[in-house]
Amino acid sequence: MSEQRSAVVTGANSGFGRKTVEAFAAAGWRVYGTMRDTTTRNAAPAAELRAAGITVVELDVLSDASVEAAAATILGESGAPDVLVNNAGNGFFGLVEAFTPAAVERQYATNVVGPLRVNRAFLPAMRERKSGLIVYVSSVVGRLVFPFGGVYASSKWALEALAEASSYELSPFGIDVAIVQPGAYPTDIFGKVVGADDAARVAGYGDDLAKYNDVLTVGLIAASQGRDPGDVADAILHLANAPAGTRALRTTVPAGEDAAEINAAVAPIQRAALAARGLGDLLPKVLV
Repeated sequence: MSEQRSAVVTGANSGFGRKTVEAFAAAGWRVYGTMRDTTTRNAAPAAELRAAGITVVELDVLSDASVEAAAATILGESGAPDVLVNNAGNGFFGLVEAFTPAAVERQYATNVVGPLRVNRAFLPAMRERKSGLIVYVSSVVGRLVFPFGGVYASSKWALEALAEASSYELSPFGIDVAIVQPGAYPTDIFGKVVGADDAARVAGYGDDLAKYNDVLTVGLIAASQGRDPGDVADAILHLANAPAGTRALRTTVPAGEDAAEINAAVAPIQRAALAARGLGDLLPKVLV
């Protein structure tokens, strides 16, 4: 097995994932960029990443077979990854009532069950080695809630609950967990938004309320302008390079985003709650 540090990043074809694999590769890591449709829809980004020295692996977070096959390939080549970045995700935005249960299940399948599936494929090897870092790319709306963003935000809240719980459960194995919460950035998420699928329910709310959906969208796009998505990749690489046991559980990007204040306020309450129930030994050294 190579002694070169290795990183696995899901959703590496675009956005934060693309920036992250490029940042790790530039820093000299052995990088596995995973994505769906490497020979069809994502053939071009896959070829570009390979040209940059990044190993591209087909991985669909919605498929047990796909994830297990990708993990077998990666583990066979370089062993347990030093860093696993759960980045793949999508965004469903619109009135909560206007999403059918099937649509909400699709949002959760990618944003919540997908990372869980990927973790299960890599964690046994990481636990056996007793080291490593798992990064979850969440969002500031993993802590905040806006109207018309309830379905997406709830998936990120769920993701953060799983991530934080696993941070306690994995601490005895020397594995750190870090949640990265980006604010609005000019990635392709705004061009891939999935809207509510029950038009009749949308119509039932009338035009007066619906206009606020436009207010939110315009505001998010405006807030993203001038920001570099590479900031998120830099934050992930910084966490990867930090000594084990010193990494913050949550990092907002940019620093000081709205969620940062909530993180700071909740951390001592969370710490006290675990300590009061005899679980203090499982707390990581750095909770915020």
